[in-house]
Amino acid sequence: MMNIKGKWSLVTGASSGIGEQFARQLAKEGSHLVLVARTASKLNALAAELTQRHGVECRVIPLDLSLEGAAGELYQQCQQLGLNIDLLVNNAGFATHGLFEQVSGERQHEEVMLNVAAVVDMTHLFLPGMLHRGTGAVINVSSTAGFQPLPYMAVYGATKAFVLSFTDALWWENRNRGVQFFALCPGSTETNFFNVVGTEDASVGGAKDSPERVVALTLRAMARGKQYVVPGIRNYLSAQITRFMTRRQSLRLVGGMLRPSEPKQI
Repeated sequence: MMNIKGKWSLVTGASSGIGEQFARQLAKEGSHLVLVARTASKLNALAAELTQRHGVECRVIPLDLSLEGAAGELYQQCQQLGLNIDLLVNNAGFATHGLFEQVSGERQHEEVMLNVAAVVDMTHLFLPGMLHRGTGAVINVSSTAGFQPLPYMAVYGATKAFVLSFTDALWWENRNRGVQFFALCPGSTETNFFNVVGTEDASVGGAKDSPERVVALTLRAMARGKQYVVPGIRNYLSAQITRFMTRRQSLRLVGGMLRPSEPKQI
């Protein structure tokens, strides 16, 4: 991985969880930061702390990236501030859980916009500058969910499969152009993820990992030139085991684990 000291990193979903840890660990390495999330107060507090502790510059841009055109607005603000983004961390995302037709269609549309459209738009906007400078990196946060379909989390699983496929393809396209692409595929992690989902039924795989460890493993894997990482041996095995099953067997296994404990009556 490139030396990020004195360079600018942009982290979406930076107000908590994995995004916050990316901000903390990148600041420790001397990277200046653009922090993006919806909650300005949390971002401002984090920016002040990181500036005081590590002496890095931080810019706070409160924004809801699930809105149409939000990525373009963010890019324009970075341009107006004269910031060259050398590391883009597309971390913002959320999940829904339940029978597809019973989950709010509006909420699932927001899920696709944030988990997929924003990732594509952000990458398309910031990649040309990296290529022009001949250096840069993009970290896209996928999930172990990206390795197989998820009954009762159909939209979330599909969005994370998209992110993983998208990142792999761009890794190949840019492998000799100076820009590194990397997919982070965590399992259950101690974040606000399940509070947003609204149920622990979406959690599988035993004990949750810590955001600190997930991000540290990601940065180490990138430094070794890896293409992706699945933190935790249990998570890695669960992501790979479906390769040895039929699709129906995989659906039966995953569907049994994710089935709502109290399914709604249609």
